[in-house]
Amino acid sequence: MRHRQLIAVTAALAAGALTLTACGSRDDKGGAADGGTTVVIGVDAPLTGDLSALGLGIKNSADLAIKQANEKNYVKGVTFKIEALDDQAQASSGQQNATKLTANKSVLGVVGPLNSSVSEAMQKVFDDAKLVQISPANTSPSLTQGPKWAEGQKTRTYKSYFRTATTDAIQGPYAAQYLFNKAGKKKVFIIDDKKTYGAGLAGTFKGEFTKLGGEVAGEGHIDPESKDFSAIVTQVRSSGADVVYYGGEYPAAGPLSKQIKASGTNIPLVGGDGIKDKKYVELAGATAAGDFATSVGAPVESLPSAKEFIDNYKKAGYKDDYSAYGGYSYDSTWAVIEAVKKVVEANNGKLPTDARAKVLEAVQNVSFDGVTGKVAFDEYGDATNKQLTVYKVEGDDFKAVESGTLGG
Repeated sequence: MRHRQLIAVTAALAAGALTLTACGSRDDKGGAADGGTTVVIGVDAPLTGDLSALGLGIKNSADLAIKQANEKNYVKGVTFKIEALDDQAQASSGQQNATKLTANKSVLGVVGPLNSSVSEAMQKVFDDAKLVQISPANTSPSLTQGPKWAEGQKTRTYKSYFRTATTDAIQGPYAAQYLFNKAGKKKVFIIDDKKTYGAGLAGTFKGEFTKLGGEVAGEGHIDPESKDFSAIVTQVRSSGADVVYYGGEYPAAGPLSKQIKASGTNIPLVGGDGIKDKKYVELAGATAAGDFATSVGAPVESLPSAKEFIDNYKKAGYKDDYSAYGGYSYDSTWAVIEAVKKVVEANNGKLPTDARAKVLEAVQNVSFDGVTGKVAFDEYGDATNKQLTVYKVEGDDFKAVESGTLGG
């Protein structure tokens, strides 16, 4: 396994990463039980429905960050709370949730959502309110770099938006390089679900795969709500492809893989972070062995900086796993906490009247050692940590194969 500049902190720093920061709050009739004040950090994710395994991991990890801050009484007189809202992976619900969170003046930051398409509906609402939003999972480049990013015209449309996950501008090509150079796959059939995330990821993969000399044997789209993919499976079977690349999420990817194998076409299905969950293997069945997924960052379990996070998550007794984005959600929450701390310290221990705007400004400059590595943001609000990992299905789950950076 090849690592290039893998960001991992020492065990001593790892302990510190979990107690990095905490901060003050605004009173807004939200006094804490001890007479102090309360800061609310909103969380938006799919807490029900097909993608809830990922969404609940996001919510629980944000909750754990807040519990850590409160238990350590890191800022005297301040209590942190979360307000977790279910967007059901629907843009309309996300927009409604964004409106609700901005209306609560105690909310000084929002963690989420999972889906890039949901974020598209939320960004302006948060930006108008100067309320900082940090997604642990969005990977569509346009969210930070504008609609013409692929043409080299990068424009940051919303200064309130940040993310701790790296983007598909890197993830798609990283998968293409691995498949072509390491796995020896030269002929691909590309499928996507027509959604922001899936179509964007498939597009960046295609660009790099063909640049490397790979052949596109065919392309198609599916409706992820339909579980009968026989039409596209027939096309895959007759194409002569030696691999299928799917831009989308595990609820459709699992059945798609299963049906491809059942047709007698024994080639791997490969996808991005949207399929990297144990649920994918359950849906795809035994024939999923050998399928691949890429995901943001290095495997949390492999980082010394994450050991305490994992231990504390287990101790907290959450019945759902932290899943693919738990570490990133935890770090996103702490980025908000760190920013509020800076604002409080700069204002003699109290929040200013324009707390939201000041917190937003402070997030741009946060930098700390989190559970996923160094947490900081570039001029577009993108994570400076560009690490990625390839996973392969072995047994009943994905196992890490290789970590690194694009071109590394």
